Amino acid sequence: MSGKKKTETAKEIKVDNASKSAEQARKKRIFDIIQIGKRGDLPSRAFDIFIVVAILLNITTLILETFEELDEYTGLFKVVEFVTVLIFCVEYFLRIWTAEYLYPKLTPKKARLRFLVSYDGIVDLLTILPFFFLSGFAAFRLLRVVRIFHLFRINAKDDSFSVITKVLLEKKNQIFSSIFIILVLMLASSLCIYSVEQNAQPEAFKNALSGIWWTVATIFTVGYGDIYPVTFVGRFLAVVITFLGVGAVAIPTGIISAGFVEQYTKAQNASEKKKGLGGRKRSTENVIVEDDSEYIDMTVREVEEKYNVSIAIIIRNDILVLPEDNVRVEAGDTIVYQNV
Repeated sequence: MSGKKKTETAKEIKVDNASKSAEQARKKRIFDIIQIGKRGDLPSRAFDIFIVVAILLNITTLILETFEELDEYTGLFKVVEFVTVLIFCVEYFLRIWTAEYLYPKLTPKKARLRFLVSYDGIVDLLTILPFFFLSGFAAFRLLRVVRIFHLFRINAKDDSFSVITKVLLEKKNQIFSSIFIILVLMLASSLCIYSVEQNAQPEAFKNALSGIWWTVATIFTVGYGDIYPVTFVGRFLAVVITFLGVGAVAIPTGIISAGFVEQYTKAQNASEKKKGLGGRKRSTENVIVEDDSEYIDMTVREVEEKYNVSIAIIIRNDILVLPEDNVRVEAGDTIVYQNV
């Protein structure tokens, strides 16, 4: 009896393990589907397209609801809105449920918490909550539009959003400094315009901070015209502030532009380093010359000048050949080289 019980227990353990494995496999498959799909994974790509359609329908409904001419379709809009938000809710809970695969180094509980405070988790939550609690914040649904670019990006590491993030992080100190300069200029301009215009326009410039609105419109060259100086000194000051504003606003723009140029240069240099002779991607500094290779009959000097490399040695039939300028490359040679 004890032997039978042990056998039955072992079978139960095997069945239980098999059941857990099958459940984990299903969970992992769901995770693969709801993540950014690969070209060869048809269900995952279909889910991406499905989510994009739901996002577009939800945003379109949000806009069409504001037209009085379409009041007769309000019921239809409500149905579409409810269905799309329901889809977002299901997707949101599936992402929480499978978060352990998104953060494999964390425990399941910590992984779920990490997703909840991540950018995607916060965006998903903000696009759902307005439907149930915060109707006045329905514009948060527009954050879903970013997901469309996120879903169809070509390279997850080098997409445009990643480049923008890298630029802002690398140039954050310079950007903060330029913003601080703009804020100081705004405050100084507000104080100056108050000093010269307060007597002429006591209602428009009541205190030292009442000129902030005019300062913003002037520095950023918006010029709404609701508040403007009427005295000669005030107008002269406005001209000076306008010129200073153009220069101050150009500072962060130039910093960010320089950052994009630096990122592009780094990407180009990294791409060139990954290329070997003839632009071939390499993992080592050895190249085997095939029978149809373009290097055949080229001299060492010609190869070095054409591909900007320095040939260290040529291995030919297990014999080391010194890379003299007039030595010609033959089929089957192994070229050991370094990038110049």
